[in-house]
This record gives sequence, C-alpha cells and structure tokens, in this order.
Amino acid sequence: MKNNLESHIKKNENIIIYVDGKLTPRVDAKISVYDSGFMMGDGVWEGIRLVNNNWLFIDDHIDRLYEGAKAIDLEIGLSKDKLKEELFKTQEANKMTDKAHARLMVTRGVKSKPFQKPSYSLNGPTLVIIMEHSEDSIDNPPIKLATVSQIRGNPMVQDPKLNSHSKLNCILACIQAEKAGADEALMLDPHGFVSTTNSCNFFIVKNGEVWTSNGDYCMNGITRKKIIEICIANNITIYQKNFSLVDVYSADEAFITGTLGSLVSVESIDGKIIENKNNHSMIEKLSNLYNDLTISV
Repeated sequence: MKNNLESHIKKNENIIIYVDGKLTPRVDAKISVYDSGFMMGDGVWEGIRLVNNNWLFIDDHIDRLYEGAKAIDLEIGLSKDKLKEELFKTQEANKMTDKAHARLMVTRGVKSKPFQKPSYSLNGPTLVIIMEHSEDSIDNPPIKLATVSQIRGNPMVQDPKLNSHSKLNCILACIQAEKAGADEALMLDPHGFVSTTNSCNFFIVKNGEVWTSNGDYCMNGITRKKIIEICIANNITIYQKNFSLVDVYSADEAFITGTLGSLVSVESIDGKIIENKNNHSMIEKLSNLYNDLTISV
C-alpha cells in the first residue's frame, strides 16, 4: 500500500491544475483560506476517468455535477459545454491520454466573513480541475470490507445522492473500517439494510442473481447505473432491493463499483470470507461487458 502511494505521488508531482481559468503547476496551485469549500465544505464535485483519450460517460458525470449544484442553489457560472472545454484544456496542458482521471470541484467561492451564510460569498464560484495519472482498474486486487456503525443518513439530513465537499460521514466510516483492518467501510441504511461502502456502490451475487441496494441511501453512481443497464441488456437477473448482512455473508460473490476502480472484487466482509463459489464468474462476466461498453462509447 505504501509503495503504491509513493508511486502515485511521484507520478503526479508535476501535474498542471486548473484554478478559476488559470493553468498552474501543482506546487503553485492555491485557493483562498476564505473559500467556502475549505471553510464549510460548501460545494459539489465530480470524478471522471480518461481511457484511450476518451472521457468515460462524460455527459452523465457533467449532468450529475449540475444537478448537485442546482440542489444546493450554486450557480456554476459556465455552460456544460464550456465546462467540458475547460476540462479538455486541462487535459491538453497535462498531455494525458490514458490511465488518468479528473476531479472537477465547484465551491460557492470566497466568503467575505467566515460564517455559513451563502450570501457572504460575493464573488462567484471557485472552479478547480485536478488531473492525475492513475492505475489501470484491472490492477485492483480484491478488498476487505468492515461493517461500521456510521450509517447512510436520511435525505432530509444530507441526501446521500449529493456529491458534496462535505464527506465527513463517509470519512468517519472509513476511519472505523481502517481501524478494523479493512480497506473500505460497508455502510447500512437507517433501517439496518445494506446500502453502500464509504466511497463506492456495493453488489452481491446469489444463485446467479445480482443484488444491489434499492438506491434510496446511496450515491447514484454512474458505474452502478451502467452495471444495472448491462445486466438488463444481457438477461442477467438484477434486483435493486433491501437485503441484510445475513444475505451478504452467504453471497457467492461480492464486488464494489466506482468511476476509478470500475468493478473490484470483495474477498471478505467482517472477517468472513466470501467463498466465491462460482470462481468470480459473474464478476468476470460483468467486468468484460463493462470494458466492452467503455470501448464503444
């Protein structure tokens, strides 16, 4: 893990970062300490993966970013097409064509006073685009999950579908998982049903069927959506439903999905080995179908 992190840092030491229209070397890229995102976690973000000079499902990602901004009454200040142009400029400046990802971050901008009121942000939004080299998703080893006490909350508290800068709930879950010796946290919903991990969507396979949560308390993941569509298109039984840890522990296979990792197998949950009775056959099948989809877009 340490070697992988060191390698990642070294590869990305000299990247160029977009900050409010300016392309700046990483060492010089800065925002104000009065920025709403830094002070209050007030903003939204989106991650997009670059494969073979193609931004995967870019329209889905941009749409989700603007939906989140609208939900928190944040005016991005650029059209969707103009934002794409800024992303392409950042890509060109970094000379990246493959095995890379971008993080687009929009905050409410610099505040006049260090308080919550959105009206104290007087100068418009802050837009940052970070592009980094990343590993091929095929290199991701199986992971371990640990169920944590931190839950995915009710939308009336903070909608789990909102990709906001305020990720403390998920960070606390990740801390608990790491202290339990796991890679990610498995989070339940307020009713005790399995919802998601702290950063990815979660699936299990039972008797040839693919199960995922009903979606009420998890991020509306783009990769999750594509896997569901792949299952439907290929006559693979897929259920979006409530299920418990009892179902999870007895699963034939388990995996998570996300923009950067695509599909990653889960080898154990709470110390219980996922037996993979089908020798990862469903995960392999879905991974191949997903890879075919990424080539065709």
